[in-house]
Amino acid sequence: MSTTMTIRLEEDTKARLDALAESTNRSRSFLAAEAIREYIALNEWQIGEIQAALGEADKGDFASPTEVQALRNKWSVNAN
Repeated sequence: MSTTMTIRLEEDTKARLDALAESTNRSRSFLAAEAIREYIALNEWQIGEIQAALGEADKGDFASPTEVQALRNKWSVNAN
């Protein structure tokens, strides 16, 4: 089931959406709904990860100095 929502877009953004809709043979509505779905999924994931990390921090679950150094060594080897 879907519902209708009205949004305001800058003229340039609407023009770009129109062009993308035409080039992909999709409707503006389809593309806007897909963009919103992806935005929500990404932000839900990010907020969930932040909340999990805060929970770990509240429990004092931090990386040890040895673990941090091992990670630093791994990245310095890959950076060369």
